[in-house]
Amino acid sequence: MLQVLLVDDEPFIVQGLKVLIDWKEQGYEIAGTAANGMEALNFLHKTKVDLIIADIKMPVMTGLELLEVIRKEKISDAYFVILSGYGDFNFAQQAIRNNCLDYILKPVLKEELIKILEKLLSLNQGNKLQQQTDQRLKKAYLARNMISLIFGKYDQINLDYIYHHMHLSNGVRYIGIELDHMGQMEEFMDEEKRLQQRKLYDSCLEFLGEDGDHCILDVSSHEKSYDIGFIYCDYMANYQEICEKEYLEKFLKFLNCNTEISVVMLVGKKVADISQISKSYGTSCVLRSFQAFRVKRNIYFYEEEVQVNSSGILLCKESLDALLFAVEQNDKLQIITSVENLYKEMNQMGFNADTVDLNINYLLFQFIHLATQQDSYVNQEEIMHFISENTFEGGVMRGSKAHLSRFACEYAQYLAQLRKNVSRGVLYEVEKDIRENYAQNLTLRDLSKKYYVNSAYLGQMFRKKYGQSFKDYLNNYRIDQAVIKLLRTDEKIYRIAEEVGYHDLDYFVNRFITVKGCTPAKFRKHARQ
Repeated sequence: MLQVLLVDDEPFIVQGLKVLIDWKEQGYEIAGTAANGMEALNFLHKTKVDLIIADIKMPVMTGLELLEVIRKEKISDAYFVILSGYGDFNFAQQAIRNNCLDYILKPVLKEELIKILEKLLSLNQGNKLQQQTDQRLKKAYLARNMISLIFGKYDQINLDYIYHHMHLSNGVRYIGIELDHMGQMEEFMDEEKRLQQRKLYDSCLEFLGEDGDHCILDVSSHEKSYDIGFIYCDYMANYQEICEKEYLEKFLKFLNCNTEISVVMLVGKKVADISQISKSYGTSCVLRSFQAFRVKRNIYFYEEEVQVNSSGILLCKESLDALLFAVEQNDKLQIITSVENLYKEMNQMGFNADTVDLNINYLLFQFIHLATQQDSYVNQEEIMHFISENTFEGGVMRGSKAHLSRFACEYAQYLAQLRKNVSRGVLYEVEKDIRENYAQNLTLRDLSKKYYVNSAYLGQMFRKKYGQSFKDYLNNYRIDQAVIKLLRTDEKIYRIAEEVGYHDLDYFVNRFITVKGCTPAKFRKHARQ
């Protein structure tokens, strides 16, 4: 309902306006009344309205004086309608100069008032749409400037814009907020993942309220990442009189209560101010790769996960270098032996969590370095995703000897494939497999085993060539085959669904609508007409 303020020194005029029309039916509500311009000003200082209908001649302050003060002092942006018994055109000119919506004479006719109200509704709707568009553009431009800072590719113009348009303080962190990709997200198609990411983003905005501009959708350039970046500042926790950890845990709890999939927070290293946010972002990315070697939880702090060697703990440098060499040579037996030696040496040094963490951290950084040397197109973030997404069979404890042995063997194979660049021939075979066996339960993991290619690497190559994930490509191919059967045969739709690989009819229909824009039945009918 749009709120209306009626201003007139004659009570019977105000009462007459109240009953002249059904205001609620027109989309309006009488918010209040005033006997003169001064009373109206006092009301406007306390209450926001959308429309002011005021008499032109009143004691203390006239309607025209009220309009002039409102516009000059920017007290209200409400539409203004002058009501008068005077037909003098000079009054109308003066009102129009001060952005008056309309000027009507007494006695007010019902039809004339309704016409003005309909005009105002139309203008209001247009203004709202324009405001929403402007708001989206401002938000997008702000995010663009912030991403420049996050990636460390910025100048003073970017920095000044951020300083002028965001609430900031000292003590800043970049925090990656992601849906748990090691859980059920892995089974979703790109479209479904995007939908879940949008829901998570909306929940972030709901929690942050006025600080919503600190939340940025899609910071990572990695095609498999559906992330949200959050710029945390110390003032946020201070305002609620709680510590930083309590604030983030409260935020995480809110998100988990409002999403279907568990949420993970990767809390980057704290930096002094927003100009250094790229350093915090880098540490948040490192945390993503370390998840596979940590006890699984929903929030990781960089300072806790990547500890500095300040307590006299030493690196098992000789054992680590031997393991790295074995990985680089893709020598499986030597990898297993090297892992045995590494754990034996750590045990001799006084086996504890700090010793394991320090040595594993060193190893992961060296793995990243090896991969970037093998293939120049693979960036650090892609490798970190490979490490973090590399899942292991049940029964293997994270950070254990068996865990590291298995991962090192898979990583060695990954490096070997980067070195040989086997993608072309394998992709041809995979595409052929899809054409011949699309109705079967094809998975990227099974195909990678069939062609002796690491599944993560194959997934990267597939997306680079076809511009979409393997799962989306397979589904689109199935829908194309369904189209052929719809056009060339009279088979029942449920039979066609089964023949192209869908055993759930509702799911098939929904996928068909997503790709073709209508149901299979409607598609067949239109094609035949």
